[in-house]
Amino acid sequence: MSPDGTAGGAQQPPTLEAFMAQALQMELDAAQRYNEFADMMEVHNNPEVVEWFRKMATIEGKHAAQIMAQMGWSAVPANAPLLAGFEAVEGAAVDELHYLMQPWHVLQLALAGEERAERFFAQMARETKVEAIRMAATTLQQEERDHVELVKAWMQKVPQPDINWDQDPDPPRYDD
Repeated sequence: MSPDGTAGGAQQPPTLEAFMAQALQMELDAAQRYNEFADMMEVHNNPEVVEWFRKMATIEGKHAAQIMAQMGWSAVPANAPLLAGFEAVEGAAVDELHYLMQPWHVLQLALAGEERAERFFAQMARETKVEAIRMAATTLQQEERDHVELVKAWMQKVPQPDINWDQDPDPPRYDD
């Protein structure tokens, strides 16, 4: 995967089934990551951010279910090798979390992931030689574009944090 989140250098899947198995795994990974982030924010007693991370996990889970239904799969395909370039397209790194983050920050992370996924599927659609994969990648690209617009709309509804949002009003105190 190139630094901008495109599929430059991504291994081309040989079949539609392999491509969709990878797309499914991307969605499942994103849902899992958002749930892990929500769990981390629960530890820090940040319920508003927990709620947004759970909402994002639900959306990714629904997208995974949609892929499963589209492909007629009753279970996640076993032993689908992860093709180079497919890993963590929609995800965010754990070091992007801060215990005082606000919903706007969650949406920034989600927006970046959805934009990477949209670029990724656009690149796959351009590079593949398999028409069925091109059609599926184009559809997934549009769905990711719709997710980008959804996240942007949500961002209009939550306040942008103050510049000093990460200043802890009650920092830890250490006694020697």
